Amino acid sequence: MRMCKALNIQAARHAAAALLLVLSGTCVAALPASAADCPGHPWALGTSRTLVVDPTEHPRIGTMQYEETLPLEDHEVVLTFDDGPLPPHSAQVLDILAAQCVKATFFIIGRMARSFPEGVRRVRDAGHSIGTHTQNHPLSMNRMPIERARQEIDDGIAATESALGAAGGLSPFFRIPGLLRAEAVEDYLASKGIQTWSADFPADDWRHIPAARVYDLAMKRLEAKGKGILLLHDIQGRTVQALPKILHDLKARGFRIVHAVAATPDRPKTPTEPQEWQLHPVSETVAIAHWPKIRGFVFADTPTLPAPALPDLDWRAGRPALAASQERPRRLARGVPLPLPRPWQPPVPAGDTAITLPIPDQSLFAIQEKTQPAIAQAAIAVALPAAAKAAAARPMSFNANASQRMIPGSVPIAERGLKPGPVSAR
Repeated sequence: MRMCKALNIQAARHAAAALLLVLSGTCVAALPASAADCPGHPWALGTSRTLVVDPTEHPRIGTMQYEETLPLEDHEVVLTFDDGPLPPHSAQVLDILAAQCVKATFFIIGRMARSFPEGVRRVRDAGHSIGTHTQNHPLSMNRMPIERARQEIDDGIAATESALGAAGGLSPFFRIPGLLRAEAVEDYLASKGIQTWSADFPADDWRHIPAARVYDLAMKRLEAKGKGILLLHDIQGRTVQALPKILHDLKARGFRIVHAVAATPDRPKTPTEPQEWQLHPVSETVAIAHWPKIRGFVFADTPTLPAPALPDLDWRAGRPALAASQERPRRLARGVPLPLPRPWQPPVPAGDTAITLPIPDQSLFAIQEKTQPAIAQAAIAVALPAAAKAAAARPMSFNANASQRMIPGSVPIAERGLKPGPVSAR
C-alpha cells in the first residue's frame, strides 16, 4: 500500500513538472537545441538533425528565386520567420516551437531589434538561428540605389548585434524584404560572406486571410514540393493560430524538421554533394521529357577541306563573264529577258579563307547495286522499243559479273542477244 502511494505521488510530481514545462515559457525555452526527441513530450515533432552550411560556397538559396536550396532530404522542412520580434506574437511563436522542441531561423528587422532587444535575446537563448532583414524593411530593394541598400543592410546588422550584446549569436544569413531581389544587393551580401535566403514556398500569412487558410497553403505547398524552406512571419496573429496545427500535421504526415546553422572554425560544414542543393535533382534512373544540352563539338585531328568561295558558286559555271555593256545588247537581240536587279552587296574581300569543313567519309556515298532479276526485267520493258518486247519476254540468263558492272537503270543489250540498230536522229 505504501509503495503504491509512493508511486502515485511520484507520478503526480512528473505530471506537474510536465504541466509547468508547457505553461512556463522560461522553462520550455531551456529544452535542448537540437534534440531528436522532446523530453517530457513524446508526442512532439522535435528537430531531426542540424544542417551546417558554408554561406560562401552557396551564397543564394531558395527555389522561389534561385536555382539552389538547402540540401534537404525528402520530407525535410526548414522553418523560417520574418519581421520580428514583436510582442506578444513573437513570444507566442517561441513558446509553440519550444513545446515541440523545434528549431527555426528568424530574420530580424533592425528597427524591431532596437525596440525589443529582449525578444532578440530570447530567440538566441532558445537555440534558434538569427539572421537579418534590413533596418526598416523597405519594399524597394530591387530599385533603390546600391548605396542606400548597403546602408539598410549594415544598419540592420548593427542593430541586431547591439540587441544580442557581447554574447553574440548572429548568423551570416539575410533575407531581402518582399523577396525583391537585385543582383547588386546579392553581390554586396556575398562580398561580406552573408548568405541570401529566399524560400521554397510561403504560407501567405502576411495577407489578410484566416488562420485556416494559412495552414492549408503551408501544407498543400509543402506536399507539392516534398521538402524545402517554409516562409512564415512571427509578427502575425494568424500565424500564431495556425502554427500548432502545422507542426502537429507535419509529424502526422511524416515530415521532419531540420535546423540550419552557419559553419564556424569550431563547427565544420555538413558534407554534401552538389546535386543535393537542387530541390529535385535529375537522376539517371528517371526519364526526362527533354533532351539535355549538348556541348559544342571540336573536330580534333580531322582532315578538312577549304570552304567554297563565292566565285565557286557562280551560275556561269566556268564560262567567261561578259561585261554589262556587252551582255545587255545580246540579250535584247535574242529576246531573252533581262535579269531582275539584285540588291547591292558589299564586295567580298579576296584572299585565302580560314573557314574549313570536315571531309565526309567515303562510305556515305556507297550505292548498293540492284541485281534482282525483277528489277532488270522491269528496266528492259521500259527501255526496249515495242518491236523488241516479245524477245525480251523470253527466258534469259544473266551474267552475274556483268550485272554488277551495270549502272543502275541501264540495259545490257549485248547480253540479251539483240543487236543495236541504227539510231535515227530526230
